[in-house]
Amino acid sequence: MQRTTRRLLGGLLALGLTAGVSACGGDDEGGADAPGDGGWSFTDDLGTTVELDETPERIAGLNDLTASLWNYGIEPVATFGQTSAEEDVAFEGKDLSDVAIVGSAYGEIDLEALAAADPDLIVTTVYPVDSSGEIPEGTAGYGFTDMAQQEQVAEIAPIVQIAYRGSAADVIERVVELAESLGVDTEGGEVAEARADFEAASEALAEAASNGVSVLPVYATQADGWWMAKAGDDPQLALYEDLGVNFVDPGGDGYFWNSVGWEEVPDFPSDVILYSLRFSMTPEEIAAQPTAALLPAVQNGQLHPWKYIGPDYVAQAAYMEELAGYLTEARDVTA
Repeated sequence: MQRTTRRLLGGLLALGLTAGVSACGGDDEGGADAPGDGGWSFTDDLGTTVELDETPERIAGLNDLTASLWNYGIEPVATFGQTSAEEDVAFEGKDLSDVAIVGSAYGEIDLEALAAADPDLIVTTVYPVDSSGEIPEGTAGYGFTDMAQQEQVAEIAPIVQIAYRGSAADVIERVVELAESLGVDTEGGEVAEARADFEAASEALAEAASNGVSVLPVYATQADGWWMAKAGDDPQLALYEDLGVNFVDPGGDGYFWNSVGWEEVPDFPSDVILYSLRFSMTPEEIAAQPTAALLPAVQNGQLHPWKYIGPDYVAQAAYMEELAGYLTEARDVTA
C-alpha cells in the first residue's frame, strides 16, 4: 500500500490522488475474498470489492462501526459520527487519547484531519431508502452528506460499507466477517466468549419480554416534536422484536419514524418508553411537557435509555441485558 502517498492527501485532495488501492464493483455476495499473492480483499454489502496489497491495520470510519471493531480488538485511528466519540455511549470505558475525532456532527468531517490519521481503510454503514430494504445505486454511506463528500473521503482511503437493514443479528455477522478479514480470531478467545454472552443475553431478553409489556422507542425534541421509531425498520429494534419485545406500532407512511406534534402524543400510549440518548430530551424534560405527562409510562416512571450502540456481540449483549432488566421490572400500565 502506498502509505506515503496517503500522508500527502491532506494537502492534495484537489488533485484526486488515490491511496494506491483498487475498488471495483463485485457481485452481491459480500464477505472476505481469497487474496492473491498475500493481499487483502473484501466485498462489501454494495457489491464493491476493495483490494489492498496487505491486510489493513489503520482503520477509520463511522462511530457505530469503529466502536464495534474496537470491541473485537481493532482500535481505530480516526472516527466520526453524529456526535463526538467522547459523547457516544458506544465508546464508554475506552481510551480515546490516540484516536483522532474527525467529525462530531452528521456530515461534518475534517478531511485534512482524516488524511493526517493515515488510515488504510474507512468503514461505514449504509441505510436503505425505505422499508423494502433496497439501497439504490448512488446512495451515500451513513455519515456522508452526499456522494460528492463520500468520493472525497474515498480519495484518502478505500471505503467498505455494511448495510444496516433487516435484523441486527445479520448485521452483527457481517461485522464479524469484516473483523475476521482484518485478522481477528472470530472462532475462539474473546469473540467466542462475546458470542456466548450475546446468546445468553438473547435468552434473558426473550424471557423478560414474555410479560408482554408494550415498548415505544422515541426521539423527542422541543422544536421537532415526538418521533417514534418503527421497530421493523431499525435492525437493533428488529432483533429485539424477533426475541419477543412488544413494540408499539406508531403507524405512519414514512420510513423508520412516525413523527407527530406534541398535541398528538397522548394518542400513543405504552407501558415503557425508551428515549434516545442522541440529542433527545431527558426523562425530566419529557415529563415536563403537558401532553407527554399524560402518558402512562411517564406517569409511572417507566422511561429508560435507548442506547444506539454498534452491531457487535459485546455491545448488544450488554444493552440486551439492560433492556431485559427494564422489562422484568415493568408493569402493565396501559390496560
